[in-house]
Amino acid sequence: MTPPVTAKLLAGARSSPPDHAATGSGHSGVDAPTSVGPSLGTRAGTAAAPSADSITQLPPRYNAAHDLLSRNLAAGRGNKVAYLDDEGATTYAELDARCRAFAAALRRAGYRREERVLVCALDTIDFPTVFLGCLLAGVVPVAVNTLLTADDYAYMLEHSGARAVVVSGTLLPCMQAAFDKLGATPATPAGPDLIVARPGDEDHAPRTVSAMLAAVDADPADADPPVVPPAAPSVAPEVAPSVAPHVAPTGPDDMAFWLYSSGSTGRPKGTVHTHGNLFHTADLYARRVLGLREDDVVYSAAKLFFAYGLGNALTFPLSVGATTVLMAERPTPQAVFRCLTQHRPTVFCGVPTLFAGMLAATGLPTRGDVAMRICTSAGEALPRDIGDRFLAHFGCDILDGIGSTEMLHIFLSNRPGDVRYGTTGKPVPGYELRLLDEQGAPCAAGEIGDLYIKGPTAALMYWCHNDSDRDRNREVFVGGWTRSGDKYVRDADGYYTYAGRSDDMLKVGGIYVSPFEVEAALAQHPSVLEAAVIGVTDADALVKPKAFVVLRPGMAWHEGMAAELQTFVKSRLAPYKYPRQIECVDELPKTATGKIQRFRLRQREAALSAERAERAERRGRAAQ
Repeated sequence: MTPPVTAKLLAGARSSPPDHAATGSGHSGVDAPTSVGPSLGTRAGTAAAPSADSITQLPPRYNAAHDLLSRNLAAGRGNKVAYLDDEGATTYAELDARCRAFAAALRRAGYRREERVLVCALDTIDFPTVFLGCLLAGVVPVAVNTLLTADDYAYMLEHSGARAVVVSGTLLPCMQAAFDKLGATPATPAGPDLIVARPGDEDHAPRTVSAMLAAVDADPADADPPVVPPAAPSVAPEVAPSVAPHVAPTGPDDMAFWLYSSGSTGRPKGTVHTHGNLFHTADLYARRVLGLREDDVVYSAAKLFFAYGLGNALTFPLSVGATTVLMAERPTPQAVFRCLTQHRPTVFCGVPTLFAGMLAATGLPTRGDVAMRICTSAGEALPRDIGDRFLAHFGCDILDGIGSTEMLHIFLSNRPGDVRYGTTGKPVPGYELRLLDEQGAPCAAGEIGDLYIKGPTAALMYWCHNDSDRDRNREVFVGGWTRSGDKYVRDADGYYTYAGRSDDMLKVGGIYVSPFEVEAALAQHPSVLEAAVIGVTDADALVKPKAFVVLRPGMAWHEGMAAELQTFVKSRLAPYKYPRQIECVDELPKTATGKIQRFRLRQREAALSAERAERAERRGRAAQ
């Protein structure tokens, strides 16, 4: 729970939604945006570019999908390729038509504003079609991880109260098992509607995304007409000025979509985001930090159902008119190499585990085989050694940053021309960060503290389905601040360095030890691919670090290697931080985003410890 002192320091009401001035017309007019600075003082005018830390004030009537789609047609990009997936290319005009047809299909089927649609879809053109189509209709898409179990989906169906499920055909058996667990069947009063997306939708018409779009095309009575670009732009280019019928009259602070958290400390949490949050992540990070351009080709190994991937492969490229490559398959190093050499993306978004795997894999492309100008990394802190080696090989920096499902995307990052590998950089413009100690007092430079974030992309809430959800809301959303659960240290120059998750930190000899710091040191050894460090209790009931290491391909564990690695760590860190035990494993437990699940290693150690204690007890009884 947040200490009382912390609550006092972070006190401040979350911003109230503006008056939406909604009418029954169904039009979504967009007025001129206004930029406000850190003091939240309104600045008149929209022609000048906003200052580095200003936040664009969105108008009372705003629909994120309508903005992202219509701004590209208004800019004359209708014939430009928006998406390349495994089946071909989709232009911006075709994307606009698909999304508006899906919205029309939902309206015809009687879907109402803020009803939920669970989206369990692989990365094909159907995902942005469904996601943006739902937003246009005022329906709430709930994007979920495609790698979960039937139990997970059954929980999410019940927790979200979803009226429909959009699922890729190849994932249908698992989703059907989730229906069975709920005692429900599709298209009955007891169960949600079932809509099948690509790939694998061939045998499921008419309840497929493709069939729904075709039905609207055949009878377009209530489909949206194409957007007609205005003769001259009347507002700043950050917000599309066009008006179209049949767009839900939403506002920037209205509920737009949900993302489920990973659930590493309990049941997944339904994180509720707004239309405005999509705009602000694109404006503050993609435009002002990443410098995304219309001529970029973007590939994100992180899938669209992740907060990180949703920005990388949907919001960001659509906000500037770039082209995005989608792949339904798993992003193995070989699959990524094919994408980098065949489609030649200029912007590649990955995670530390993937970057490490790429550098260790056979068939690594040469610098001349790829077109990357910049890369991004999130999900877990990027070790300095990986960044240095990637830059040396490709001549391309990786911008390491941190975001969260609760903040939607990256709020702390390195940036072009200012990369310090081993750090997570500095706050993204528009965000304020604080580090607080265990008593809730601000940390000085060099002190490890809990990271809190304040910014315009914070989730509205976790969806409250029970008392547990309410408790988690109180723990994470503190006034206008969001508690990240991460430990960080800030140096005298203002750069932040990751120290681990709050529940992963070790206290050795009364001194905090960051697992990530020890892991990063181990990863610099030429035999080690990756490592994870947890605390284990020794015979004296004292906590000591234990490391689990995965060796690089071609390397073999040998007698004396543990001592070699311990000496290696001591040569790079304070001696008390070295791991007292080291175990070689084939792989580390991870989330679908590549984050190491240290809690699973702790569970494993606890089970082994209990087993050893039970054996000792049996031996003791036998000796009596």
